[in-house]
Amino acid sequence: MDRQTRRVKSRVVKVESEDSWDFFITQANNQGCPVMVQFTAAWCVPSVAMNPFFEELALRYQDFLFLLVDVDEVKGVASKMEIKAMPTFLLMRQGAEIDKLVGANPDEIRKRIDGFAHQIHSYNKTT
Repeated sequence: MDRQTRRVKSRVVKVESEDSWDFFITQANNQGCPVMVQFTAAWCVPSVAMNPFFEELALRYQDFLFLLVDVDEVKGVASKMEIKAMPTFLLMRQGAEIDKLVGANPDEIRKRIDGFAHQIHSYNKTT
């Protein structure tokens, strides 16, 4: 494989268990890092179609933690976060849900994360 065809390492972290969910959320809280979560399912075509977009967001927003949760593999997390449909995108800060968007709507997701990132940066500049 030549240098131009190497894949960039993904910044999206797949959550494998409830314990790993708790670990990642705790780490993000301790570091003051906002979290963007995509709840997905392998059988859900719109969810799978959103994966490249989610990867793109992860590369753009370097100060966010991006998590991918397969609802069939980590049912406890999906239940705890009250996920009823896929894909669902969740924006979190300090362990709390800030925003939730159900459905494959890249423009709306980008608009919401842009707004949230702007709020964070504005807040951080004033404190």
